[in-house]
Amino acid sequence: MSLPRYPAYRDSGVEWLGEVPAHWVVGPLKRGFDVRLGKMLQTEKREPDDLFCAYMRAANIQSGWIDAADVKKMWFSAREREALSLKGGDLLVSEGGDVGRAAIWRHDVPECYFQNSVNRVRSLGLHQTGFLFYWLLALKMRGYVDVVCNKSTIAHFTAEKVEAVPTPFPCPREQHHIAAFLDRETAKIDDLIAEQKKLIALLAEKRQATISHAVTRGLNPDTPIKDSEVAWLGEVPAHWQVDRLANIFQEVVEAGRDELPILSVSIHNGVSDRELREDEMERNVARSEDRSKYKSVLPDDLVYNMMRAWQGAFGTVTVPGMVSPAYVVARPLRRLLTEFIELLLRTPAAITEMKRHSRGITDFRLRLYWEDFRNVQVALPQLEEQQSIVDYIRAESARLDELRKRAEQAIALLKERRAALIAAAVTGQIDVRGVTALTDHNPDASPV
Repeated sequence: MSLPRYPAYRDSGVEWLGEVPAHWVVGPLKRGFDVRLGKMLQTEKREPDDLFCAYMRAANIQSGWIDAADVKKMWFSAREREALSLKGGDLLVSEGGDVGRAAIWRHDVPECYFQNSVNRVRSLGLHQTGFLFYWLLALKMRGYVDVVCNKSTIAHFTAEKVEAVPTPFPCPREQHHIAAFLDRETAKIDDLIAEQKKLIALLAEKRQATISHAVTRGLNPDTPIKDSEVAWLGEVPAHWQVDRLANIFQEVVEAGRDELPILSVSIHNGVSDRELREDEMERNVARSEDRSKYKSVLPDDLVYNMMRAWQGAFGTVTVPGMVSPAYVVARPLRRLLTEFIELLLRTPAAITEMKRHSRGITDFRLRLYWEDFRNVQVALPQLEEQQSIVDYIRAESARLDELRKRAEQAIALLKERRAALIAAAVTGQIDVRGVTALTDHNPDASPV
């Protein structure tokens, strides 16, 4: 869509804003809006006329919408209920938390007020909070709010800071036009983004289904199957061998050596092939200058995190190195493709089985010890078929990953387009008056 510019422009007087349409006024936000900060938390009744009422806090204010799933209550006096009520069309702006996040109030909760982590912005006269929403969104996206709030410390977008925000003021009718245009166009873009996100989710499901089927049923749909007599495996190809992991791997505990890199194990990516960075070491591994406390690993070892095995933290080692003492190192007893076992153990059914074998009173205290892991039963094809299956999974995963990357790139471009369109409209760099009728804008419709 190619949109015209306004016939004439003038300097806004604000360096970072630049030129605006000649007939627009630029001034502090308080020129057209009243800003009010909510009240501090009151957990006890103090006055006879106090009522226990719902209120909005920063956590309820999302970008463009109100999250009413968890609405708290506190005590409000009659005077406070009169001063801090919410009316349709009020713009709520987070004072704390993710500062500057804003949403228009649309009677999301009956008789609701607001706490002192929220600023209520109410129109004075005919000025439109729909337009102001997009203006504040543009400022937040360009980093203005973070600078004003000094996010290097605990950030607060105080009422005084909100009031002082330099704001362009087209006439109220033009504000309607701009808000209506952005309502419509951002909704189109958001629909496209939602489609791409849905595609990404479907690709993830397809990837997991491909892996699960390949490592439990093989690649030949016509192969005879048999009951594995193992609950979590179900039916498997008739020529596959069902065996305990104890007959396939042995636990090894070999001390680390100074010349070996410290490797990490990720739930999503398996074992790294590089030295663990300093910041990763602090987060994931107890710091120790004595590398003999770590465990040495060799290529084709299977490694898992005892505390996160129930989440799929398994990996195949590809380079000599060492891992945390919190990991179990299992070395093959015979020729096999450890990566095949890793892929099998990362499937949802296997993860459920790992959880069943783990010990602990809550999920985050569960540990899978070698003594329990060794008793898990798996089904294995011959080495050649293992290789064929792994090669197939690698190829399919690469194809699906490429599609996912394209979808992510599309989302990034759509978001850039959305941000640019909002910024251009609210600063008057495009003239949308001719493409939107005033009646198109519904102030009670979601702006985002």
